[in-house]
Amino acid sequence: MTTPDPAAPDDPVETYPDAPESLIGIWKQRRRRLKLAARDWFPPADLDLAPLIAARIPDTIPPLEGPQTLHARKLHQMRVELAGQPELAAVNAILIAHLRKQRQPAHAPALFRRIWAEAGPALMPDLPGRWLISSVITFGDHGETEAQRRVGLSINLLFSLMKLYEFERFHSGVDPAASFPIRRVGRRRLPLDMPHFNLGSGGLDINLLAPIWAEARGVPVVGPMACHLLQRLNADPGNLFRRIGMMRADKHMAHMDKVLDLAPPLPDTEPDDTPPA
Repeated sequence: MTTPDPAAPDDPVETYPDAPESLIGIWKQRRRRLKLAARDWFPPADLDLAPLIAARIPDTIPPLEGPQTLHARKLHQMRVELAGQPELAAVNAILIAHLRKQRQPAHAPALFRRIWAEAGPALMPDLPGRWLISSVITFGDHGETEAQRRVGLSINLLFSLMKLYEFERFHSGVDPAASFPIRRVGRRRLPLDMPHFNLGSGGLDINLLAPIWAEARGVPVVGPMACHLLQRLNADPGNLFRRIGMMRADKHMAHMDKVLDLAPPLPDTEPDDTPPA
């Protein structure tokens, strides 16, 4: 029987008071539909993709004039951000903005999927990581098959948690490409009494990445996007997985040094200059 901790408060402080209702309320508010005015442009269902792949967003875009809908402001902001990219990149971005809401134009999901099915190989290589992540995540809600939705949801969880963690790390003052020194942490507690990660032999990082990568390789349309994204992550020097790999290598090197220190010394022998008989 567990003995209650007398120092524990009767009413612990919650990170999110009144959860889950308070969280769900904010989440629903953020998912309200983006309204379209009569003058607003929205891509039609039969949009011709080829010209939008060839055309490039200008480097200089004039500012908007007069009152504008949130849709119009978002589209303008996206085109400014994606300057130099194919015009189709901005179409993809505004579709994502609408698809994140509870309601959107009826043809938006099918058009989004068609863009990636028909133009994905042309759009993917140079698309900024932010928009590639957002594109894959959108399949979590709007994928055509369960497998597409599963890949999208897995990427959503992986990269959303990474974004929170890596942003928090900025406040440590340590460069994202620098690993922390290895210390004894045996008495430190992880949340919810989770067991510690074994830096030397633990495979949590592999167990997290490998199933997503393995499934994505066999899923049409979103699979190549997810694999391309995971390969970008694999080559990125400033993320949690690279730092864990560096710390693991440091620990193995320290172990090897310890083994060599404990090994018996080699006997001192003089070179034998006597010629063979």
